[in-house]
Amino acid sequence: MEPIRWGILGASGFARRDMAPAINAAQGAELVALATSLSKKADGFRAFCPSLQVHDSYEALLADPDIDAVYVPLPNHLHVEWSLKALEAGKHVLCEKPMAMAAGEYEALIAAREASGRFATEAYMIVHHPQWQRAKALYEEGAIGRLIHVEGLFGYDNADEPGNVRNKPETGGGGIPDIGVYTYGCTRWLTGEEPVEITHADVDFENGVDVLARVSARFPSFSAHWVNSMRMHPCQEMTFVGSEGIIKLTAPFNPARFATARLELQRNVHGGAGGAAVIEERFPGVDHYVLQVEAFAAHVRDGTPYPWHLEDARGTQAVIDAVFAKVGTAGG
Repeated sequence: MEPIRWGILGASGFARRDMAPAINAAQGAELVALATSLSKKADGFRAFCPSLQVHDSYEALLADPDIDAVYVPLPNHLHVEWSLKALEAGKHVLCEKPMAMAAGEYEALIAAREASGRFATEAYMIVHHPQWQRAKALYEEGAIGRLIHVEGLFGYDNADEPGNVRNKPETGGGGIPDIGVYTYGCTRWLTGEEPVEITHADVDFENGVDVLARVSARFPSFSAHWVNSMRMHPCQEMTFVGSEGIIKLTAPFNPARFATARLELQRNVHGGAGGAAVIEERFPGVDHYVLQVEAFAAHVRDGTPYPWHLEDARGTQAVIDAVFAKVGTAGG
């Protein structure tokens, strides 16, 4: 069967380092083209894809009949615009997070997806990783009993990069759009629940973007607390605390660069009198970007179920919107 032929809009560092190699390596996919007005930026891509065709504009790439799907790694404020243009050009779309800057913007994306008959989704790669699939399976089979609380932490420090798009309000920057999508979204995805209230939002801003956010939420059956920051030592961890055990993921978001993906299941033995039994599972050498591209190709090719749709991304954006609304209500 013919592979899905991919083009990339923009020569971002992340695309060059992570997603372009993943597309190039994935089964059922072929990296065909790149759009950049700076031809020198294409050199890093040609290092692993010598046959890459380079277009000097995004429009030219979208007009290329040899391209089936488009990956959009542009700054956040351009995601909706170019995803819509790609769908209008008859391309499938995989767009970086957050795919939109407000939950309401997803209506146009969903409508364009339906009208075009093409697949479009947000590049939420963690749901393809076996550590998350295992965590969800354990949760759904009742391994930790009734879920009581979720604790999420994801931070890094880019204070010395003022030119980084994440530090610029005009490009949709900020820690919550960049990494809050992970702590908020994975809580929703694993549990299948939506928050009923943001109970607390304490957010620090610099230059118009959030750099440290401490957020608490109430879900129908549990509470959650998330900390995200662009001004702290690199850290990431998700903990799901239940009535009979705990699921902890110590490298839940980008294990290839942070640490080996590890899932820890803690359960009391003998009613708690015998202490805690800890089962650890590790997932070394897994590239969830490759798995994401392969799952995308399988879904496009034969309808294989895909774990993250525009509606899922819209739900996470609704949480982000609620957090910023809470900050505004508090006068922050």
